[in-house]
Amino acid sequence: MFTSVNAFIEEYRMESQSTQKLLDALTDESLKQPVAPGYRTLGHVAWHLVHDDAGMVQRTGLRFSAPPTDAEPPHSAAAIARAYRETTASLLEAAAAWGDDKLTEVNDMFGQQWPNGLTLYLFIKHEIHHRGQLTVLMRQAGVPVAGVYGPSKTEWEAMGVPAPTK
Repeated sequence: MFTSVNAFIEEYRMESQSTQKLLDALTDESLKQPVAPGYRTLGHVAWHLVHDDAGMVQRTGLRFSAPPTDAEPPHSAAAIARAYRETTASLLEAAAAWGDDKLTEVNDMFGQQWPNGLTLYLFIKHEIHHRGQLTVLMRQAGVPVAGVYGPSKTEWEAMGVPAPTK
């Protein structure tokens, strides 16, 4: 749970930059890659990072610009990446105007009472979860994956170093 707005801002800035790298690598064709028949596509997972997470955070009272949660995913990878960049910037700007006391306020979240500091913490974890799904789908779609917490296999190879296998 976050107890300082600055701690949230720094953590989300770092995590959102990693997400942005992945979204910037998507292609229009890759958006069609399904998880499995009858499941979300890579485009839907990517779009979920833009809009639905915003719905979770907005329940805290933090107000920022984001596409509506019922908006259909664009067919353009660039449009998804741009929307994420704009939503993230707006969220960070709004958070900067909050005081640390807002983090202890409690709001209904999925039928439970969560302090805002917990909601922001779980919001980031939620994004990390979907970012993992995104990387698997990117590999299936043949899109190079950027390293997030270290080099990807492709990045190891570009450095002339064999990727760890164990």
